Amino acid sequence: MNPFVIHNGLVAPLDRVNVDTDAIIPKQFLKRIERSGFGQFLFYEWRFAVDGSTIDSFILNTPEYKDSTILLARNNFGCGSSREHAPWALMDYGFRVVIAPSFADIFYNNCFKNGILPITLSEEQVDELFNRAQGKKDYHLTVDLQEQVVRDSEGLSYPFEVDSYRRYCLLNGLDDIGITLQYEDKIAAYEANRR
Repeated sequence: MNPFVIHNGLVAPLDRVNVDTDAIIPKQFLKRIERSGFGQFLFYEWRFAVDGSTIDSFILNTPEYKDSTILLARNNFGCGSSREHAPWALMDYGFRVVIAPSFADIFYNNCFKNGILPITLSEEQVDELFNRAQGKKDYHLTVDLQEQVVRDSEGLSYPFEVDSYRRYCLLNGLDDIGITLQYEDKIAAYEANRR
């Protein structure tokens, strides 16, 4: 997992509430066992018509937002089933940050385990970000995990909270396996003594 310290990225405002994991990555694409390759199916039923043609009105299909790496969303993002494929699809598409007033718990936890930073801000702060992102097609934010702040180039600055353990893991690029491997020598010594 790549460390996350400071990220500057283009913001895609997805102005929908209760975006569930089946909308993020529909069930028919869950047959793969590797973590890569899911980005092409992200928000599939919103991005593509039944005949496979592109739905031009969907935000990620517009040229202005195709390189977005920060997703701005509304309440209860990631609700529904607990599929870990949802953050896999977001990450594979290119998103490193999701900002919303609230997240479903399992989705929120899965983001951290897969290198995505989910940031919870107040509804008023998210409204202001939507106003700025929808009013300017090339709206960028800088997310500083070390300082725990979101900034734009126009003076906006919002602090955010992150659990210290999750923050440590993201700053150091550690998933559950990476954390375990930090103790590889002790594990090997234990196994050798056990024999």
